[in-house]
Amino acid sequence: MEKFLRSWRQDAVNRGQHDTAVYIGDKILALSNLDSDAFWLAQVHFSTRNYTRALSLLSRKDLIERSLSCRYLAANCFIKQGRYEHALNLLGEDDPVQFIQTTTNARRKLAHVNGTARHGPKTGRGQKDRIDVSEERDRDREQAKELRFEAGMCYLRGLCYARRDAFDRARDCYKNAVRIDVQCFEAFEELMKNSMMSPAEELAFLEELDFDSVRVEDQSSLTEAADFTKMLYTTRLSKYTSPGILAHATETLSTHYNLASNPDMLLARAEMLYTQCRFHQALAITTEILNTKPEPASILDTSDSNTAAALGHSKQLYPLHLALLYETGSHNTLFHLSHTLSVHAPHESYTYLAIGTYYFATARIAEARRFFSKASLMDPHSAAAWIGFAHTFAAEGEHDQAIAAYSTGSRLFQGSHLPQVFMGMQHLALNNMQLAWQYCSRAFEMSTGVAKSSSDLESFDLNNSLFNTKDIGCDPLVLNEIGVILYHQSNLPNAARLFKRALELASSLGCNMTAWVATRANLAHTLRRLNRLEEALAEFDECLRTATGGASPSTNVFESSTHPNAASFAGLSIADAATSNTSGQASGYDERNLIGSIHTSRGIVLLSMLGRTKDAVMALHEAVRVLGGDAGGGGIAGTLLGRAIEIWALEEDGEQDSEDENDAEYNASAANVNVRSRKAVGGGGKSRNNPGAVPDEGGYDPTHGGILVLGKGKRKGRQMDYERTVASELDGDADEILEAAYSSLR
Repeated sequence: MEKFLRSWRQDAVNRGQHDTAVYIGDKILALSNLDSDAFWLAQVHFSTRNYTRALSLLSRKDLIERSLSCRYLAANCFIKQGRYEHALNLLGEDDPVQFIQTTTNARRKLAHVNGTARHGPKTGRGQKDRIDVSEERDRDREQAKELRFEAGMCYLRGLCYARRDAFDRARDCYKNAVRIDVQCFEAFEELMKNSMMSPAEELAFLEELDFDSVRVEDQSSLTEAADFTKMLYTTRLSKYTSPGILAHATETLSTHYNLASNPDMLLARAEMLYTQCRFHQALAITTEILNTKPEPASILDTSDSNTAAALGHSKQLYPLHLALLYETGSHNTLFHLSHTLSVHAPHESYTYLAIGTYYFATARIAEARRFFSKASLMDPHSAAAWIGFAHTFAAEGEHDQAIAAYSTGSRLFQGSHLPQVFMGMQHLALNNMQLAWQYCSRAFEMSTGVAKSSSDLESFDLNNSLFNTKDIGCDPLVLNEIGVILYHQSNLPNAARLFKRALELASSLGCNMTAWVATRANLAHTLRRLNRLEEALAEFDECLRTATGGASPSTNVFESSTHPNAASFAGLSIADAATSNTSGQASGYDERNLIGSIHTSRGIVLLSMLGRTKDAVMALHEAVRVLGGDAGGGGIAGTLLGRAIEIWALEEDGEQDSEDENDAEYNASAANVNVRSRKAVGGGGKSRNNPGAVPDEGGYDPTHGGILVLGKGKRKGRQMDYERTVASELDGDADEILEAAYSSLR
């Protein structure tokens, strides 16, 4: 009868008929009174979120003290109820680190028993050997089961510490859980999604794990299973880690194991594209995931308010998708998604994150702050909510509040470099260069794993730290911000080197270079201040080509601009007063202001170059045209254009006077020749016998022997006056006439 009832109970659990399973399980427990039946019934209650009844069953006959599995389930019930102190008291505060050293040996021993020992030489005790092997295999399986529960309790212990904001101890518990049981993916996922380690630490931790300890029935596939598990874990690493390792793991899983359309693989690919600033490509992937319905749309109950699961997507997908919609300016899509989530998932934190993102994208900062705050209250470990909340203060220039919010984010997400670099940007806006340097240097360390010797600029080895980042991951934004700090500290050579290194790193990572126009502009301004004007002009030209989709500087920038995200990073830190943005922070430049600022900067460089004033006028005129009537006719571009036109006019006058002098000398020489010829032949020109001869109106001067006067306007008038003077004095000596001509010219 008990066998029949257990089969009935298991069949009900498999069909999701939990009421039947509870009813039959209760009868089985009454008949057998076994610990295993009590544990099974408690598990059914746990599945139905009836944690109190599960705890009451586990408290019978001291099950929690005698059984690891029961202790694990009881602690999980306390955590689900929010009773973290009770759970921690039940689990204990210390991890069973002794199992970390024995895990590998136990797994290898099990592999030896299952694989090698059975192929050994036969003995006369064949039947006894088979019995011993079977018993040893059972013992190893029991030990493996015990290790799984020990790892699970380490994971639960880490959850308790995390809820108590003891993040260092939580990180250690998660790491020990994975070390004890490499298949404890929950603990590994907590480490990754909460950024508890830097990218370099994540990679080092992955390498120290013993993936040969995975449990497989067929020992011949042990190596393949270990490699497969390692590649799965690799895809969860920070995308600022070694790009080659991530790309290899993703490619192998997608092609060799046919996981190309798997949502987790697609999400990893989208995260990589996001770090490369390829927002449109990443958005296409996340949209594809969202459009993949786990169930036919016809059977979704859209009237139910608890249909978050009906959306069928990972919680990690929504923050990334929202960030991509913001970066691409898809405001209508943001509004529609926010409305959909508010109807179907009002109890999820990412719903309020979506609403806050929409308000932030439409410059309704107060509303955005309110919804970001609610999202962070619903999920205190939501990095996107905290960063968005801090961004609202930064957008309004409330630097102190922004720094406080970013500080909270840095405390919650100790392995992420973004809060550090954002705090550096805020201190840069406040002109606190020393603090900005410290935060940005710390961000560099966290994003690369490269430690510097000191926070002091003079003792910071730029060559060994900042420039040798080819073989490790790094965020080019961090290098850009450090370069801006060096620019403001007039350390221009090193600033130029950092800007170049940031561009090289962005290119090596496969980034969309349109997003790094600001960094190239920073490099150009640095070269301009170093008086390397030709190089600066070349960089500005490249900025213009990149921002306008490959158009030349003379092309109509509005018609040729093809990238709608040109301004997403355009205000990161264009380090010059001409661009009106030195804060090191994204200032919301739109594409028009970006193109106009580049033209303005080109004009500044051209004004500094000898003989390029006309080109400077053309560049500044284009800047004013692009900027329209903003800020009083183009702002600083309009002011510079007026000054450039004045300089151009003065230069033109100077050149004109020089040309007039050359023409006068030439005409005087011609007059001298004609006088000498007339004295020889005895006629022609204005003399005592012909005092009224004047040049012909058509430009033909008979006194000059038929020389055509080519001057125009003022030049022609001056030439005609000179000719009259020469004609009135031709009755004198030729040398005196020539001297008079020079006097008239002077």
